[in-house]
Amino acid sequence: MSALPSSSLLSAAAAAAGGQTYPGATLYVVATPIGNLADFSLRAIHVLALADAVACEDTRVSGGLMRHLGLDKPLIALHEHNEHSASDKVLGRLAAGERVAYVSDAGTPAISDPGAVLVARARAAGYRVMPLPGASSVVTALSAAGDAGQHDQPGQGAGFVFLGFLPAKGQDRAQALQAALQQPLSTVLFEAPHRIEALVAELAEHAPARLITLCRELTKQFEQIHTLPAAEAPAWLAADAQRLRGEFAVVLHAQPKVEADTDGLPAAVERQLVILMRELPLKQAVALAAELSGSPRNALYQRALALRAQSEPD
Repeated sequence: MSALPSSSLLSAAAAAAGGQTYPGATLYVVATPIGNLADFSLRAIHVLALADAVACEDTRVSGGLMRHLGLDKPLIALHEHNEHSASDKVLGRLAAGERVAYVSDAGTPAISDPGAVLVARARAAGYRVMPLPGASSVVTALSAAGDAGQHDQPGQGAGFVFLGFLPAKGQDRAQALQAALQQPLSTVLFEAPHRIEALVAELAEHAPARLITLCRELTKQFEQIHTLPAAEAPAWLAADAQRLRGEFAVVLHAQPKVEADTDGLPAAVERQLVILMRELPLKQAVALAAELSGSPRNALYQRALALRAQSEPD
C-alpha cells in the first residue's frame, strides 16, 4: 500500500469502490489492519475519504493512519472510558446528515474493541449502520489453527467461541479460565505479553493434553504461529525471549472427538484411565482422565466402575 502516493491510492480506492452508494446520516464501522497496512481494503479507504468525521479509539493512532492515507478529517476520540458521552457527538453529526466513520486502533470495531455502544445507540436513534469488513485477529488466528470447522461430536456443529482477554487475576480469572477449558468448541483468547507466561502455565496445569495455537504479532514482520499441546507451551516460550514479545491470540482447539467403541470409550482413553486408577483413588482418576482426554466424565466413571469390578477377586 505504501508504494502508491496517497493521491494515487485514493484514486484507486475510488475507482474500485466508488460505484456503491454511501448515504449520509450513516455510521460506517470500518475495520482497520491489525498490523500490516497492506491489509486495508480499498473500500475502507474510500469511505474514510468520504467521511465528514472519523470517530476513533485513539486519535494518535488513527491520526497516523489518516496521514498515511493523505487524509485530513476531524477526529472524535471515542474509547472505553467515554463511549457514552462521545456517542452524543457522533449522533449530533448523524442528525446533521453527515457520514461518520468509526475505527478502533486495529481490527474490527465493536468486538473486543470499543464501538458496540455507539452502534447500538445509532441504531436505536434510527440511523443506518454500514459495516465494512476487514482484518480480525480472531478470524486470522482461527484460520491458521485449522480447527474451527472440525467438530464432529454428537450435537456439536462447526463454530468457535471468542472470549477476548480473561480477567487479569484472582478468582475471576480462575473461573473464566475453567469456563474456557470446558468449552467443547474452538475457543479464542487474547493475552498481553506480560501475562502470556502465566496463561500458558495455567493451561499446562489444567489441560496439558489440550492442543493450543499461539499466534504472536499476527500479520507483522515477526509473526509467529505455533501449535502444540498445552503441556509443552511453557518450555516453548522459555526457549526464546523473542517469543514473549507482542500481543497474542491463543486458540484452544476443540475438545477431541470421542469415538465410541463397544465400551463407549476410545482404547487410548481407556488405557489412560487404567494407568491413573493404579495410582489414584477412582474419583480423582476419573476427573484427571476427563480433563486430559475431553471424554465425558459420566462415561469415564461408569467404565472405571466396570474396570474395578473386573479386577476384584470373585
